[in-house]
Amino acid sequence: MFFSFDGVDGAGKSTQIGLLADALLQQGREVVTCRDPGGTALGERLREILLHHHDLSINRRSEMLLYMASRAALVEEVIRPAIAGGKVVISDRYLLANVVYQAHAGGLNPDDVWRVGEVAVAGVMPGLVLLLDMPAERAARRIERQPDRMEAQGLQFLEAVRQGFLTEARRRPQQILVLDADRPPAAIHADVLREVERVLG
Repeated sequence: MFFSFDGVDGAGKSTQIGLLADALLQQGREVVTCRDPGGTALGERLREILLHHHDLSINRRSEMLLYMASRAALVEEVIRPAIAGGKVVISDRYLLANVVYQAHAGGLNPDDVWRVGEVAVAGVMPGLVLLLDMPAERAARRIERQPDRMEAQGLQFLEAVRQGFLTEARRRPQQILVLDADRPPAAIHADVLREVERVLG
């Protein structure tokens, strides 16, 4: 089974992924965590270009395709083999992020990005996307490091990202679960664990 977490930066994805992985391990499940972009040799190189080269101009379409290339490698080298081995995969971001950042907030057509994504992931999609939602301004205050290339595009861009996530959640309610991330981590984790256990059966 495969789950992904998404939301604006600062919403608490890393915390919730760690808590969920620990809970599933305590249940005796095998768990693989990964991040998108990243998680493979190619993916980590592309992550460095996409998130940390502030001086490099990348147009939205090129940006979208670089994310797709990283994700395609992640699927083939990490996610698909782990699922085949009966492990639970938890990814920090996945295709939804591409649709939101490069389309809803970045100006590309969301349906076009979904279509390119379908080719990139070759049918490997999360059983559930856990969307941690909170206002971008409040989330940004939680970040205690230098902003990456995407975060550095400003609060208006990041609020457009948030609204894009909510739009896609309304379009795909069976796949994307919205959780209020402006709460204590333990309360969020309880909701996450309940929903994940429901999907796992």
